[in-house]
Amino acid sequence: LIYDSFAHYLVTEKGYDKDLLTLAPDSLDFCCKGLVLDIEEGDFLKLAEDGRVLRASHGTKSMTSEEILETYGRREWKHFNTVSGMVSRSAKYYLYDNYFDLPGALLCARVVDSLDQHDGQKKYDFWKDMVAAIQHNYKISAFKEDCGMYFPEVKKHPDKYLQRCPESVKKWLKQLKSAGKILLLITSSHSDYCRLLCEHILGNDFEEYFDIVITNALKPGFFSHTPNQRPFRTLENDEEQEALLSLDKPGWYSQGNAIQLYELLKKMTGKLDPKVVYFGDSMHSDIFPARHYSNWETVLILEELLGDKVTVPAETESEPLEKKGKYEGDQPKAPYFVSEQWGSFFVDRLPGLENEEETLVRTWSCRCISTYSTIAIPSLEAIADLPLDYRFTRFSSNSTATAGYYPSPPRALLRNEESVTMK
Repeated sequence: LIYDSFAHYLVTEKGYDKDLLTLAPDSLDFCCKGLVLDIEEGDFLKLAEDGRVLRASHGTKSMTSEEILETYGRREWKHFNTVSGMVSRSAKYYLYDNYFDLPGALLCARVVDSLDQHDGQKKYDFWKDMVAAIQHNYKISAFKEDCGMYFPEVKKHPDKYLQRCPESVKKWLKQLKSAGKILLLITSSHSDYCRLLCEHILGNDFEEYFDIVITNALKPGFFSHTPNQRPFRTLENDEEQEALLSLDKPGWYSQGNAIQLYELLKKMTGKLDPKVVYFGDSMHSDIFPARHYSNWETVLILEELLGDKVTVPAETESEPLEKKGKYEGDQPKAPYFVSEQWGSFFVDRLPGLENEEETLVRTWSCRCISTYSTIAIPSLEAIADLPLDYRFTRFSSNSTATAGYYPSPPRALLRNEESVTMK
């Protein structure tokens, strides 16, 4: 749906090739978290922890080891310093680090293919049109105005797109609350879309699970902005009201910043430095800023830990791998399964010439996980049945690089722990 809603806009509003509207089911294999798009070159890159290029594609077409070495050499990618310091995005590159963004990666890659075919371009300027497509489909008024393809479709068929929250997770949220924890929901979605999702996923009583709900939070800015730059606002019928000078009580708010939220948490807990544990699935919007600006504990939801089972050798399995992990019928496989084109999310071989020995290294995405998250889990379900005082082993500079993965580290890392050179 996300792919279609962007492609439709590019074709109808911006005159792009209508071939973009048809999607071969196996082309979704291109979607892999942790890729960086070099916007001007039209290249997608998978980076090693030291910034060297492990794999690359121009548009959707994979580059050979020789081409990578010729184009990028054995040194760190030119923007690595800026992207890695802030886990950031810019006009020159875009980091794809969550499933909501990923269909856009495939679309951009196909746009590059199409421009090459028709114009033989060397530098690309399609990005402004991509941004316009995102704006058109996701702007704050789009839900209310039934604008774009995305919101109208989700409203019409929520069951097709949304999975209900497992009972174990609901029970866990209630347990946390009755143990005296304060529960927050912080989302960049506007309140109307948030309500649709939460009613469908948690039920009509979803507000009872949370003490504080913050919508249109515009993460990562929520963590980095000052109260003056981004004050909290109250809502009436999903319309934002005037800015608040301070946050005085629990409730539902829009916009805001982590500084004033933390002041409210001090008041509510009666503690000078209440501990916050923040769960998120995006390194860029959730984990990095919550750790870097607010020094919160961070739990990364990393579905790639679910796809790990696919690496079991076929002979130990009761049925062939091809049949595993597929949904019924001709559905594409789940997005967290290892991409044929891009390989493991966690480790990869450095491109070398034919006769060179291969070196296995951790990916940059993998390094970010152990640097900025306290622990990483495949889903909330994975921890929902544990006692509330369960002690997790955290990532830390003096433990192994795999310590913080629960329930177990990715196989790719374990298999290579001896051979991966840890920096």
